[in-house]
Parts: sequence; C-alpha cells; structure tokens
Amino acid sequence: MHISEGVLSPAVLGAGAALAALGVTAGLKRVDYDRLMTVAILSSAFFVASLIHVPIGPASAHLVLNGLLGVMLGWAAFPAIFVALALQALLFQFGGLTVLGVNTFNMALPPVLCFYAFRPMLTGPSRLRGGAAFACGFLSVGASALLTAVSLGMSGEAFIPAARALLLAHIPVMLVEGVVTALVVSFIARVRPEMLAFTSTAHG
Repeated sequence: MHISEGVLSPAVLGAGAALAALGVTAGLKRVDYDRLMTVAILSSAFFVASLIHVPIGPASAHLVLNGLLGVMLGWAAFPAIFVALALQALLFQFGGLTVLGVNTFNMALPPVLCFYAFRPMLTGPSRLRGGAAFACGFLSVGASALLTAVSLGMSGEAFIPAARALLLAHIPVMLVEGVVTALVVSFIARVRPEMLAFTSTAHG
C-alpha cells in the first residue's frame, strides 16, 4: 500500500503531510513512558510485515497489521507507523520521503478510528472482543486501501485503474488481517492485558 514517489499531485502531498503531522503530534502526546517498549515492538512488527509486498501499479499490497497497532496503541499508532514507514523509505526505497505524510495518514487514521469505534466491544466479553478485533483488522486495511485509492484518483485519471486494482487486491488481505488481529488480541488479553490500549485510561 506504499504510494511511490512522483505519483501524487502537490496538493495531495501537502494535505497528507499536514494531516499526518497532526496525527503524529496527537499520538506522541498520548504515549506513556511505560508503553514506549510496546510502541517500539509494534512499530518493528509493522516494519517487518510490510517488507514482503506485491507491486500493483504505483502502489503495492502486503500484510499491514495497522489494525493490530490501532487496537494495542490507540493514537500512538500514528508515530509507530510513521517511524516504520520512514525507515522503509530510507533503507529500502519503499514509498518515499515526499509521500511519507500521505502514506502515514492513509495507514494510521483508519486503525485509530476503528479503535475508538469498537472500544466498547473491545472491553467486553472475550467473544465480543474477538469479533471487535477482527473488525478492526479487517476494516483498517480496507479503509487504508480506500484512502490510498482516493489519493491516487485525486492525482489524475490515469491512476484510477491502478486504484481499482489496489482495492480488489486487498480483499484477501483484509480477511487475513482480521483473523491475525483477533488471534493476537485474544492471546494478549489473556496473558498481558496491560499491553492493550483499551485497558489504559491514558488513551481516552
């Protein structure tokens, strides 16, 4: 889901950079010192998961895990995803620095919104929590793919076919992400519930 350099219009790049900066700032303000290790570990997981990707025109499809970051970090998913994407751009030329803001916003906003939308269910019984975690993983990837497609479409009609292909390619990824998120959250809720953002009052 990385958008490549030289694809987006200046207006889209500027808007993405500004919105990502707001999200990262909000996330940093909400990060507790005792949760920095959790943020770092999940940022690393996001970094590794995105290394295996399939090119789709000017973008790519890959395991994302942004829904998992949203459930476990809340707003802190913004800086975690930003750092991972910046390292991928610098070390492997995935995406790029000029599109870093757009890529960060597209991948970080949906999981944060899903976290707050499903937070009442995440704090409920285990069966309800599993369903909510699946929804977070499923919808976060779908919404990120949609935002990426919109970013491409707003930059020129020539990218509309690639945007459609991107959405279709992420349907199986959405299902896998939902299952992975539900399994991981259910496991962590049993063994280390303090690692989950919805168990902390600092993220409300």
